[in-house]
Amino acid sequence: MSGAAERTKTHLGGFEETLKDFWASRPRRPSHGKKVAGVAAGIGRRYGIDPVIVRVAFVVTTIFGGIGLPLYVLGWLFFASETDEVSPIEALVGRGRSSMSKAFTIILIIAFFPLTGLSFDRGWGWFDGGGLIGLAFLVTALYLLHRSRGQENRPVGPAEETMTYPMSTPSTAAAGPDPLGAPPLAWDLPDPEPAPSPYAPPPAPPRRRQRPRSKVGVATFGIALLVAGAGAGAAAVGIDWFSVPHIIGLVLGVLGVGLVAGAFVRGGRGLIWLAVPLSIVGIGLTSVPVGDYPGGFGDINAAPTTAAEVQPVYSHTAGNLQLDLTRLDSSTPVTTSVHSGAGQTTITVPPTADVHYSCEIQAGNADCLGSTSDGVGRPVITGQDNGSDGPGGLQLNLTVTQGAGNIEVRRG
Repeated sequence: MSGAAERTKTHLGGFEETLKDFWASRPRRPSHGKKVAGVAAGIGRRYGIDPVIVRVAFVVTTIFGGIGLPLYVLGWLFFASETDEVSPIEALVGRGRSSMSKAFTIILIIAFFPLTGLSFDRGWGWFDGGGLIGLAFLVTALYLLHRSRGQENRPVGPAEETMTYPMSTPSTAAAGPDPLGAPPLAWDLPDPEPAPSPYAPPPAPPRRRQRPRSKVGVATFGIALLVAGAGAGAAAVGIDWFSVPHIIGLVLGVLGVGLVAGAFVRGGRGLIWLAVPLSIVGIGLTSVPVGDYPGGFGDINAAPTTAAEVQPVYSHTAGNLQLDLTRLDSSTPVTTSVHSGAGQTTITVPPTADVHYSCEIQAGNADCLGSTSDGVGRPVITGQDNGSDGPGGLQLNLTVTQGAGNIEVRRG
């Protein structure tokens, strides 16, 4: 009986034995169904989980800490393709054949080290130590998967090439009479067996019985709502740590645990559709330092009619702000500033006002009386615009700083 087609039963002992068995039966990268190199697809097929969950784990740990990308490169180097004898790193030292060229293998090895250094850079990710947290998360998940499902879908490498030689028969001229009295041409010899195929296709994964739908997804979603509500309540009573990015990070942590748990019981896949948009929102909030823009959320509409009604600072965290200064009297100089985290800021000034302006936006567009800025990290726009009538009129000093969105300063 061949061991290639049957499911091997393996009892794993301690930590060291588990690591040895993982190395001996590590996943193979498939030729079909892969997105980049097949690392996630190989892990998914090896342990019978959806490869999408593995890909999400790599992406999340790349965003929050950066360790996902170097670990993917490591799998690319140490996981052999299903049609290769050995992995690229083993082929580099002459232990067998790999379809990956040695030059590309060396490039991946060189790229691995700076990627790993970036993963432990304090400037990467939301929290210090995110690389270590992501590394612990992925290694622990892979270890637990192998402990629980290491006996299933054990990969079988391609068959070794064998040399076959045709059987030659002595010619009638050189051969003497047969000791049994039969002429050589009358010998009844069995036909030689055909040479085995040099590569054996990977065995089909065993069919599984349909299990009842897991409730991990529903339970995780409920816990995530409770965490979000508790975080919002803590922020409402004045606990500064519970900011919007931190609350989103806690919710994503709960969803990540649910995805890992769902990988073992085949459930919770729908959590991906909640985790991905939350990650995008979290990245946006992280790129804009919301804590530097107090004032709350919502829209602000102001149209002061006197200089006394103009606030020194209009500040808010996110939302739209419309400031109409066209009703001001020209006799009193006015100085004001707008400090906004994200949104649309529109300031309308009188047609004949002498405006000295300074506009700065970290990410987005700014159009201040014809001076424009577009992009990320652009310099401050400053200038003096005296209107259509030249110098004279309301003296207006205007400063606008914004994290993300659009700024427009225009004439009324």
